[in-house]
Amino acid sequence: MEEESPDQITAPLISKEEDRSGESSSSSSSSSNEINGENSPIEQVALTVSTADDPSLPVLTFRMWFLGTLSCVLLSFLNQFFWYRTEPLSITAISAQIAVVPLGQLMAAKITDRSFFRGSRFEFTLNPGPFNMKEHVLITIFANSGAGTVYAIHVVTAVKIFYKQHISFFVSLIVVITTQVLGFGWAGIYRRYLVEPAAMWWPANLVQVSLFRALHEKDERTKGGVTRTQFFIIAFITSFAYYIFPGYLFEMLTSLSWICWVFPKSVLAQQLGSGLSGLGIGAIGLDWSTISSYLGSPLASPWFATANVAVGFFFVMYVVTPLSYWFNIYDAKTFPIFSDDLFTSSGQIYNISSIVDSNFHLDNAAYEREGPLHLSTFFAMTYGVGFAALSATIMHVLLFHGREIWEQSRSSFSEKKMDIHTKLMSKYRQVPEWWFWSILVVNIALTIFACEYYKEQLQLPWWGVVLACVIAIFFTLPIGIITAITNQSPGLNIITEYIIGYIYPGYPVANMCFKVYGYISMTQAITFLQDFKLGHYMKIPPRTMFMAQVVGTLIAAFVYLGTAWWLMETIPNICDTSSDTVWTCPGDHVFYDASVIWGLIGPRKIFGDQGTYGMVNWFFLGGAVAPLLVWLATKAFPNQEWIRLINMPVLIGATGSMPPATAVNYTTWIIVGFLSGFVVYRYRPDLWGRYNYVLSGALDAGLAFMGVVLYMCLGVENIGVDWWGNNLDGCTYASCPTAKGVVFEGCPVVS
Repeated sequence: MEEESPDQITAPLISKEEDRSGESSSSSSSSSNEINGENSPIEQVALTVSTADDPSLPVLTFRMWFLGTLSCVLLSFLNQFFWYRTEPLSITAISAQIAVVPLGQLMAAKITDRSFFRGSRFEFTLNPGPFNMKEHVLITIFANSGAGTVYAIHVVTAVKIFYKQHISFFVSLIVVITTQVLGFGWAGIYRRYLVEPAAMWWPANLVQVSLFRALHEKDERTKGGVTRTQFFIIAFITSFAYYIFPGYLFEMLTSLSWICWVFPKSVLAQQLGSGLSGLGIGAIGLDWSTISSYLGSPLASPWFATANVAVGFFFVMYVVTPLSYWFNIYDAKTFPIFSDDLFTSSGQIYNISSIVDSNFHLDNAAYEREGPLHLSTFFAMTYGVGFAALSATIMHVLLFHGREIWEQSRSSFSEKKMDIHTKLMSKYRQVPEWWFWSILVVNIALTIFACEYYKEQLQLPWWGVVLACVIAIFFTLPIGIITAITNQSPGLNIITEYIIGYIYPGYPVANMCFKVYGYISMTQAITFLQDFKLGHYMKIPPRTMFMAQVVGTLIAAFVYLGTAWWLMETIPNICDTSSDTVWTCPGDHVFYDASVIWGLIGPRKIFGDQGTYGMVNWFFLGGAVAPLLVWLATKAFPNQEWIRLINMPVLIGATGSMPPATAVNYTTWIIVGFLSGFVVYRYRPDLWGRYNYVLSGALDAGLAFMGVVLYMCLGVENIGVDWWGNNLDGCTYASCPTAKGVVFEGCPVVS
């Protein structure tokens, strides 16, 4: 590969160069292991990750266990607590990463350094010395376990709240734990492909690496500038103070849809301009939660990935959707242009409870009376895009990474393919592969037992568990490669729903369980692999890393389920969008809708020969052909490097988060990603390398802390400010149908 200019983001593949000296940030002066100035062949990694290591630093300390457990419990509780709210707040591990620093330093200063059981093999001390970076990394790994939602909670919520059926706490706990832990098996199998190679660089980890270094390393202040720590403090305070406006005083900053203000009575204008319920033309969000809530931080996304997302979003949102709607494909004008609701043929909300029989199966006679289920055209198209992204992922990995995978399968890694970080990590004892296989076998056996013994509650037969595991292990590698390179993860949920929906229709809980075992076990594997890579960059002993991940995952499973169960039992009208409550559960509504489409009614009655949307299946073919065209273009024009940056799984799957993500989430994310990943990276690479990831962490942390403060001080008592600036979008007609004669509450009737 030819050397690229330092002001251009290139395809993140392993360079033929071995020496990238002089490009890394200053490393710790206390290091005893730095290899001849060698650095990573990936530009962003070389600018961010230190090549230093001090193996003598204590890792498994009392501070680590105490603060790690505390962080995991608090983040698990808070994230589940906020998840059911209309505007769910996601508190990332960045918050804990910052908050534990003064606590760790306080414990190092005040706790006794006395040794217990001196002279024996069990000798230990509560205070081995200064609070160090490796302890801090492990605490953050604990926090990561509690930083995201536990997907299996959706199953429990859908059954208890939406379907109003019985599922016991014990059965729920088995489902939650097994889905969370199953991913360890896939992660262990694919470590050699997704952690050790330098090309698998996991962009999101660089935010945390940069923040660790800012918090622990001595940083020289540039003339006229500030250190990374000072910059972090300034950005954190600014983010913290600013969020009181979009979070409480001026909520319209979440989506400034100015076209709706200009045309307050026009349905067409509001469909075009609404950032939350329309196409979002001209809409912008001045709120970091709007920017980062669904796609992650744009500052952590490499520009080529951001560009792929931008192209995919603009094509789906501003070409496919308008053409489909205004040409009235699938009676599109009878329904809102952008909605995840389920409708009757007349444009009314579908009464799902009327088609469920007493055995929690589909009542076919009732379904015939109610008529076929209809989707908004955008919702139907997003499923088609999901089909295309799935086939594109397989084809892309086969065409662009097939040879690498085959070579690594045959000979693992030769010394010449080891970057500096893999060489340094080779000095530590690795986790035996049989540990992962043991967890995998035990977990699958427990899952099969639960599904067979509690079949009335879970509905999934044993062969469904096996099939879900086969799907997960097949897709973990290709999706892991895409995520490790682009920071965008194509979803597997649609194909799992589709397969079990065709094989086993009419059983909604079976469909949901199959999805969480086939999809979430893969997602958990990706999360574990990302954490492994973080430990790889920070030189954490692999066995210690493994222990922290297992313990953190188990703690998070108990806390998440306990919190969700408590909320469902104590909050009246939870998840009821028709009542005056902040507990509307938007994410769970989408999950429930999917269980109706794929599980209760089944894909054959919607996307098959008995359904309305059969043509959507052609997206599978389109997705498979698209990467082939790019691959042929790279062969025809080998000197055009930009062609290799076209990543079809990311481009096609760009709108995979919609719904519940909306247009303004994407437009603002793309703008910020362009400014960071292209403008600043290209024209001021020194500033980008020094401050970019620190800024991302500071914005996350400031938002999270102010969000908690606002809720605890004002949200608990439901104290709000009632004025036009808190009318989130101001686009009351954006969700109105435009077909003649369709009556929908709050909308003008077109004659």
